[in-house]
Amino acid sequence: MTHRLYYTNSYLLDFEAAVTGRSADGRRVYLDQTAFYPTSGGQPFDTGELRGIRVVEVVDEGERIAHLLAAPLVDQRVAGRIDWPRRFDHMQQHTGQHLLSAVIAELLKRTTLSVHFGKEAGTIDLEGRPPTTAEIARVELRANEVVTENRPVDVEFQEARAAEGLRKPSAREGSLRIVTIRDLDRSACGGTHVRATGEIGPILIRKVERIGTGMRMEFVCGGRAIRHVQRDHDVLTHLAADLTAAPAELPQLIQTMRSDLRKLRAECQEIKGELHRLRARELYSGTSPDSDGIRRVLFREDNGPMERLKRLAQVFASMPKAIFVGATSNPLAVLVAASPDSGLDAGKVLKSLLGEVGGRGGGSAVLAQGVVAEADQLERVIGSLLHSAERGTM
Repeated sequence: MTHRLYYTNSYLLDFEAAVTGRSADGRRVYLDQTAFYPTSGGQPFDTGELRGIRVVEVVDEGERIAHLLAAPLVDQRVAGRIDWPRRFDHMQQHTGQHLLSAVIAELLKRTTLSVHFGKEAGTIDLEGRPPTTAEIARVELRANEVVTENRPVDVEFQEARAAEGLRKPSAREGSLRIVTIRDLDRSACGGTHVRATGEIGPILIRKVERIGTGMRMEFVCGGRAIRHVQRDHDVLTHLAADLTAAPAELPQLIQTMRSDLRKLRAECQEIKGELHRLRARELYSGTSPDSDGIRRVLFREDNGPMERLKRLAQVFASMPKAIFVGATSNPLAVLVAASPDSGLDAGKVLKSLLGEVGGRGGGSAVLAQGVVAEADQLERVIGSLLHSAERGTM
């Protein structure tokens, strides 16, 4: 059994312990006591050193805690040291989550369903619909008020049957470790925590999104919050400099730019449409009708998008007695468009030809397209279409 020193002192960085077990390669070590926190309750494990050897992972195995090392350990007694910046960051995030969940319960009447502490940010899963922007602002403001009040954060052990006032009832029996933020929250928790809310530092709610019937809130605390604000400030400063504007002017400026962009896109689409019409009319007028009065054209584009070819085909086939065969080599695709008075069912003909070479596709009587796997298959389909055209059987 491993005695968990972090239960009573989250600030303990150095300790000594006896080795009670190890794996054959000496890289998985068990101690009689440890200050290393294992992954548990959504909180990541501590890192640090045992007798100068790096601890790369800490695993909770129930009665014992396993320390996974970067190299073998052969000693029977060891000195351990915790990586303090990582530990304190986890303490800020975990106590900050308790505070935030308590404020959410107080102001929004929402229950925390689960939590997760990631490398960049923590998340809280909550019941109910996502809060409004105003509600998020209220929660964030109230949480930071509690931080500045520097309320004590106390840890005590109490029998489960006697524990009262817990924000979330515990299903565990026996002795519970209870973390209390004075006059705000009482929660059963085995994690590491700060001694007072002032040590949490600023709390920022980064985003809220819907998940299933509930929602997920992403947050950062302390040093993480400061780094996020610094990055946001850098982005805004550089963006404002690029646009020759003050940061406060960016929202209105971006809204104006979006409006201008929508207008430009509409104008561009109109110009593209006119270009396709002119190009199709040029093809049509430059193509001599066959004996049956039908104008047939083959148009290839090596790397042009199929959508552009499709628009050209549609305009061409909108004119009397017209059949358009288009092909691209990247991807290997073929398209047929036919005017209603051409006598051709484009979908039926192309689907039949594609089936003969193992391709796939189809469409309507006036427009059809498909793809093949090999270049020679594409040429076979085009050849069959042209041969049919020459015989007037399209």
